[in-house]
Amino acid sequence: MTARDDDQPAERVVIRDKRRIDPTGGKVKSEADDKDKPAETPEQSEPGTAKEHKPSHAAPEEAVEGEIVEAAEAAESTEAAPEAEEGAAGPLGAELEALRSELEERTNDLQRVTAEYANYRKRVDRDRGLAAEQTTGTVLGALLPVLDDLDRAREHGDLVGPFAAVSEQLVAALGKFGLTAFGEKGDPFDPTRHEAVAHQTSAEVSEPTCVQVMRRGYLLGDRLLRPALVAVADPE
Repeated sequence: MTARDDDQPAERVVIRDKRRIDPTGGKVKSEADDKDKPAETPEQSEPGTAKEHKPSHAAPEEAVEGEIVEAAEAAESTEAAPEAEEGAAGPLGAELEALRSELEERTNDLQRVTAEYANYRKRVDRDRGLAAEQTTGTVLGALLPVLDDLDRAREHGDLVGPFAAVSEQLVAALGKFGLTAFGEKGDPFDPTRHEAVAHQTSAEVSEPTCVQVMRRGYLLGDRLLRPALVAVADPE
């Protein structure tokens, strides 16, 4: 080492310790303890020459208490933030639940009204059909005596010429409304459709049979409008 190197002072190394807790003493450090500290020289770091580092007690007690109070306030503000969020979410959740309940109630009301309206339409259509059928039956029932006269005229051979054409047109027009005639000689006797006005026995039949038709019966669709008057022959 030259003499020039010996005359120059050794460069100081500055170490900044930003830890809040003193590793040697275990106490909270103040701002006064954060000042720049000179690094140990090689001579001081040699074995046997290192000096014991003592914690600095230059900070006043007021500064330490102020830092503790600030830390406590920061912790309280951190804990109060979730509570404030929960308090804000509470009324919102209650309002949302109320809206859901109201929506469910309105939906149930709408479904009930829809079902009632569907039933009402079915009932009205059914009643309208029954009313139309009853009205048609009333009108056709009033015309049945006319048809009976035409049948008697036909049996006696009086239904000829233009009168026969008018009779056929009338029967065809009434048939469009669902009117059909029944009751012919030789038909099996049906008590639900025939009205027996005379009974006799015969060896020519194997079951009760209509042997004479005094008046034909009529059906309006599937509904019996008037039964047929017949004479019945029972087997011997």
